Amino acid sequence: MLTRITSLVSRCKSLLLGPPSSNMAWRSHGQDNVSLITELKNNGLIKSDTVKDSMLAVDRGNYCRGNPYMDAPQRIGWNITISAPHMHAHALELLSDHLKPGMKGLDVGSGSGYLTVCMAIMVGQSGRVVGIDHIDQLVDSSVENIQKDGKGDLLESGQLKMVVGDGRQGWSEGGPYNAIHVGAAAPELPQALVDQLANGGRMVIPVGPQGGDQSLDLVEKDLEGKVSRKRLFGVIYVPLTDKKKQLRE
Repeated sequence: MLTRITSLVSRCKSLLLGPPSSNMAWRSHGQDNVSLITELKNNGLIKSDTVKDSMLAVDRGNYCRGNPYMDAPQRIGWNITISAPHMHAHALELLSDHLKPGMKGLDVGSGSGYLTVCMAIMVGQSGRVVGIDHIDQLVDSSVENIQKDGKGDLLESGQLKMVVGDGRQGWSEGGPYNAIHVGAAAPELPQALVDQLANGGRMVIPVGPQGGDQSLDLVEKDLEGKVSRKRLFGVIYVPLTDKKKQLRE
């Protein structure tokens, strides 16, 4: 098992290097979706009922073929992975006050579609969430995952939209967004994403060079439009890059 986890770490999409509950990260494994979420809750990685309920409603097994209930990232093709469940839980907790019913969210680097669906459930029928990735086959695959999970109605109603595009530029036609999640590390904070953040909004984004000092940053825009940025803790993510470079790696 140690060899397996070490291998996963070496190719992971997201690895937590600091708080919160970093001593419990990688220990919240389950045998099915319910037991996985229960372990995340018991270990303090899920704190709110809102996040717990959204993750219970989205079965990770429909978005990941191998070891879906292990608290570790897994490969899903196209040189990317689905993040470890504890990172998804932490991102949703950070954004929960900005994913309330009626709000708008953007998931950059939506990958399998898993976190995007969790976000869409949190904003409810009156809210809207957009997932964006630059590989069209990956977006098609995410739509298949969503339908397999019985969440096709979210797509049909427009509550959830999956699009192909350069996530570094965001998706302006769906904004401004109360919450933005970025699932890959930008070398610098993308101004286009800051611009698409609504007043009073919040963005969670890993920032830093590939293989270098990366941190998970919290970016907030107050009601007057003033932007603040705070480094939360160190992480290791794959780079937020262009399609050709990603497929070459």
